[in-house]
Amino acid sequence: MARVFLVVLDSVGCGGAPDAAAFGDAGSNTLGHIALACAEGRAEVGRSGPLKMPNLDRLGLGAAIRLASGVATPGLDAVPQGLWGAATEVSRGKDTPSGHWELAGVPVPWDWTYFPDVVPAFPDDLVAEVCRLAGTDGILGNCHASGVPIIAEHCEEHLRTGWPICYTSADSVFQIAAHEEAFGLERLLTLCHDLAPMLHARKVGRVIARPFTGSCGDFKRTSNRKDFAIAPPAPTLLDWVSGAGRATHAVGKIGDIFSMQGIGKLWKGKSDLDLFEHLVRLGAEAEPGSFTFANFVEFDTLYGHPRDVSGYARALEGFDAGLPRFFANLRPGDLAIFTADHGNDPTWRGTEHTRERVPVVGWGVGERAVGLHGFVDVGASVAAHLGVAVQGPGRSFL
Repeated sequence: MARVFLVVLDSVGCGGAPDAAAFGDAGSNTLGHIALACAEGRAEVGRSGPLKMPNLDRLGLGAAIRLASGVATPGLDAVPQGLWGAATEVSRGKDTPSGHWELAGVPVPWDWTYFPDVVPAFPDDLVAEVCRLAGTDGILGNCHASGVPIIAEHCEEHLRTGWPICYTSADSVFQIAAHEEAFGLERLLTLCHDLAPMLHARKVGRVIARPFTGSCGDFKRTSNRKDFAIAPPAPTLLDWVSGAGRATHAVGKIGDIFSMQGIGKLWKGKSDLDLFEHLVRLGAEAEPGSFTFANFVEFDTLYGHPRDVSGYARALEGFDAGLPRFFANLRPGDLAIFTADHGNDPTWRGTEHTRERVPVVGWGVGERAVGLHGFVDVGASVAAHLGVAVQGPGRSFL
């Protein structure tokens, strides 16, 4: 029986979203701008020259970028030999849950709640509930911020008072940073878990625990981050497949994004390198007829938000270089699809996600130009390849 591997390179968008202007992102293009920066010598830290992704480009990555946005793709000019196209999102967000749920066949039917970019950003009753659950007299932050700078700003006061550092962004999130030893990792996770129902009822997508360690002059955010995401509003691709009696594997933060619904086995690690080893192993070991759903988050967290073009390019090249090991384990009839959930253009203003189309490139069905589709069509195509009934609005492009 055929197997499918759906691999999400978090934030690796390719521009061209028809509604990008409504999000303030007209002209953003994560892959296109990284390729251009590399070709122009503006991404030379730890690497050099044009962007080198021969394996995904051979499948059709460069062609997918050009289809989605019409921009030139220096370094990515191979003649496609795989499945290639691009996908457009309809959910009114540019965030992790919206993108993943829609890829899995379920568009978000509501408007997310976002906190205003003012100080204080959070309503008094929410602050009071955080204090009650944390057992503190107050919180720190209470504003829009990026994670590393706000920890640096409030670290000393956090260690002195024990107050959690609470912040948000342009996404529908409530994030809490705290020191793993001084505040306590389990205390932080419990706080986020217990606070999540209140925020989910208000259609805030995620409560995120952001633990860190070390001294205030030399702190480090750890891999013990945990997302407490609102549950999908309808059965997703994972539920369709598991409901048909097939094995399902989740790699990385897929378990958090889907609240473990429809997931048989979850494989996690301390880095994307660890997660890639899981993907390679599952290529060899995953059961006939199974579905593996993987997310590689460090493109977004380590390089997109910090606007690190060289780092993003290095990560893309490193991921691509490892793919022959994965491909070598795939079997006749298998399908591997590589896509993304949104953009996070490291050349763009600010530090937030960008509204973009995403590439869709695939191994296992020969050369096939599938054109422009909706995110939901990705999930429908996975189901169709597995011989599982499609329950959402998507249509297979296979």
